[in-house]
Amino acid sequence: MRDQQTNTTESNTACSSELHNSITLKANQGEKKMNKDIYQTITDRIIESLENGVAPWVKPWASCGAPRNAVTGREYSGINMILLAMSPFANPLWLTYNQAKAVNATVRRGEHGTQVVFFKPFKVTDKNDAESKEKTIPLLRTFTVFNAQQIDNLPEKYTQATKPQLDSFADNEPAEALLAKAVIQYGKPKACFIPMLDKIHLPNKVEFNSIPDYYTTALHELTHWTGHTSRLARDFNGRFGDSSYAFEELIAELGAAFLCAHCSINGQLQHASYIGNWLKVLKNDKRAIFTASAAARKAAVFLVGEQEQEEEQAAA
Repeated sequence: MRDQQTNTTESNTACSSELHNSITLKANQGEKKMNKDIYQTITDRIIESLENGVAPWVKPWASCGAPRNAVTGREYSGINMILLAMSPFANPLWLTYNQAKAVNATVRRGEHGTQVVFFKPFKVTDKNDAESKEKTIPLLRTFTVFNAQQIDNLPEKYTQATKPQLDSFADNEPAEALLAKAVIQYGKPKACFIPMLDKIHLPNKVEFNSIPDYYTTALHELTHWTGHTSRLARDFNGRFGDSSYAFEELIAELGAAFLCAHCSINGQLQHASYIGNWLKVLKNDKRAIFTASAAARKAAVFLVGEQEQEEEQAAA
């Protein structure tokens, strides 16, 4: 009788384990499919914008700073800054549905939220490994935020953008502090970073159409400067082949946009001629914009000196 009970127990355990494995497998397959969809959906949106001649990461945030969470005050970065810049709202403050509810505010009926992403650590066991080692992989997840303009009864402290617009013709102190990190030679015929010399060449400020135009160009070259072998050592030759140069330009363009937002400078597209090459890169690799924005964010963090942090996960 005991043997029969043991066999039954073992059989039930085996069935339970088999069912758990089956559910886990389906869940993992669903997660993989969802991740692919997220990558493709976001890439398609950016491609559509570029095909219309618009770089979605260029937006005049200067009057109120970069997009940020209204409750925590934390700036959204990387791919999320691009996604929020593609929205039609001028207000840079965002909340999740539950954050709005927690302060007795309500999302206006009929409003649609904006999807942003974060990478959630997920532990898996490699069954092909003889030691069955456990490893952590990043899984792409999404959550929805709403702009302050979409929310009623929001307390005033969550609606006021605190960064004042800067004088367009005055030196920008935050940007000057960043540029001081590099060796820059002025009075040159064109703007460029020369890796062999580890120097940035720029025309004189008075030769630019405006001070914001100068800073956008200078911060673009400063992003290139971060990729030097003595710093972040970026190298895309093996990954993107003939498109590697255009990909580095995409990183520099995104980096300049992130830094302009940080310094409250009106961002401007400096290299429209690369749009065609960027489109080729994005169409060939749906993860390219994530890779580029991550590299640009890393460059910005290197310059600004902020600690790497995970994106907000206040979706629940």
